[in-house]
Amino acid sequence: MAKKDARTLTRERIVETAVRIGDSESLDTLTVRRLAGELGVGAMTLYSYFRNKEEILDAMADHVLGGMELPPAGTDDPVDILVSCGRAFRAMMLAHPCVVRLLSTRVTDSIDALDGAMEDVLARLESAGLKGAEATRAYGVLITYALGFSGYQAPRTWGDDPEARRQRHHFYAGLPADRFPTTVRLSADLPSLPSSDQFEFGLHLIAKGLAPTP
Repeated sequence: MAKKDARTLTRERIVETAVRIGDSESLDTLTVRRLAGELGVGAMTLYSYFRNKEEILDAMADHVLGGMELPPAGTDDPVDILVSCGRAFRAMMLAHPCVVRLLSTRVTDSIDALDGAMEDVLARLESAGLKGAEATRAYGVLITYALGFSGYQAPRTWGDDPEARRQRHHFYAGLPADRFPTTVRLSADLPSLPSSDQFEFGLHLIAKGLAPTP
């Protein structure tokens, strides 16, 4: 790859490229050398912007969280507001799969990250009638549910694929019935566990449980 003028390089461009690699491949394949090659510069050039890979990973998490957007407020119903916040977390993780692992391994304290993925969400939760500790606890439940579900779903790709679900059904149905009687009996429903419908089912249960009562 031809070397590009390093003067066109910015922290933002480095981070955006790193996120793209992390999303399309994995964080394991993201090295400083690989990132530099993708940008068309020498590896040492990146150290002018980041001291090490850990700083790049921190910046990636900050970038993704800072870009999180809530849908426009269009309802006063507490359950709907809670559901919309949970969906926003989930949408961010679907758009940027690498953030699931990033959030599981590091703390993000940048102004942008706190603004996009914390301040706005907490304010929206307060608008649902959740105050003080209720809002912060609801925030914690929603983000960890989205994070946990996304991590569970990632390797289980059959959830939203009818053909893959059918094959998974056959797998469960083919287990020894004397040892797995309940699993075999429920084999038609088990493949939907990592599906989007399952996420919505759990999210609505959580929202109804968190919503303030009149």
